[in-house]
Amino acid sequence: MSDKAVQATPTIVNRLPNWLLGIIPLALLAGLVALFIVANPLGYFTGAFPPLEELTIQRVTFPENGRIQLNVINGGPDPVTIAQVLVDDAYWQYNISSDNTLDRLEQATIDLNYPWVNGEPLPIVLITATGVTFDTEVDVAVKSPQTSAATFGAYGLLGIYVGVIPVLLGMLWYPFLRRVDQKWVNAFLALTVGLLIFLFVDTVLEALEIAEVVPGVFQGVPVVIFGTLFSLGILIAVSRRRGGTPLTIATLIALGIGLHNLGEGLAIGAAFATGAAALGSFLVIGFTLHNITEGVGIVAPLTRTERPKLITFFWLALLAGAPAMLGTWIGGFAFNPLLAVIFLSLGAGAILQVVWEVGKLLVKEAQRRGDTAVSWLNFAGLAAGIFIMYLTAFLVKF
Repeated sequence: MSDKAVQATPTIVNRLPNWLLGIIPLALLAGLVALFIVANPLGYFTGAFPPLEELTIQRVTFPENGRIQLNVINGGPDPVTIAQVLVDDAYWQYNISSDNTLDRLEQATIDLNYPWVNGEPLPIVLITATGVTFDTEVDVAVKSPQTSAATFGAYGLLGIYVGVIPVLLGMLWYPFLRRVDQKWVNAFLALTVGLLIFLFVDTVLEALEIAEVVPGVFQGVPVVIFGTLFSLGILIAVSRRRGGTPLTIATLIALGIGLHNLGEGLAIGAAFATGAAALGSFLVIGFTLHNITEGVGIVAPLTRTERPKLITFFWLALLAGAPAMLGTWIGGFAFNPLLAVIFLSLGAGAILQVVWEVGKLLVKEAQRRGDTAVSWLNFAGLAAGIFIMYLTAFLVKF
């Protein structure tokens, strides 16, 4: 190649506008894909292969006695034709909201009249035109709440009862914490870390459990991982911008707990809507006891600062507890596994970031006093936080 050709090449590229330089690779890629689709080189990529079918039953509800509704989605690459519905080992007539054939990512509602028995389990199987089966089992058949103003209000009150009120009750320990020695305040900060570590593990495990029923095309497990990292990164940036003041840390704790309670509300609402929790009369009491320690964790960083205004405690309690109301509404009336996974993963990342912030605060306080943050008292507080959450979790697992 001559020297003139070498010199001409960069000159031609430099004359092109930036937008065109950005579009050229995309245009070539689109042309390559089109060529592959149209030409199908050598015919090697076609054949009489059976379709890859994947059908997910996202939700089963019982709108009224003798009636069942199923919400399904096709998460596979090929269309799926629903041919038969098997309920408790018997074929049953059904109606479907769309055509029996569902395209990729298409959803449908299957409605069938079936004399279900209140309180009994109910296995349901969908059979496609190719004979592939997709099954689910309702643990307890219970009439689902109807969408109405009264039900909406009842779910909202449930969210307040399990979210806002316990956090407010936990905050009542604030005057006590202000009067104790600094070493005990550090112990309560360590207890806060223990509470948050348990919440982080519990949130991640719950997200992974729900991710198993998310259609494969949505990649539930990667959503958990990257949602957690995304939330963690955003809050780290926010924390560095605003500084690590005690009020900022308390706000971040309330935010992390609020995102966790949003996922908790989703689980509660979905459980009551499908009957899984309706038979446990102690469930709400269990969540109240489980969440009351969260209020202690929120106010612990505020014990050595100027006394905040009363309205500050109120807003912190709402930030931590009110998302439970939103969660119960979504879970009760429009539960979606993918949405639940997203909320839980964001909550996990927020909690992990708060663990880091509270840990830094604990180390700073120890250094200011010329002491070490790794003491037997602080370790006891950490262990106590984990143990308390573990024991109260017995009352809310269903």
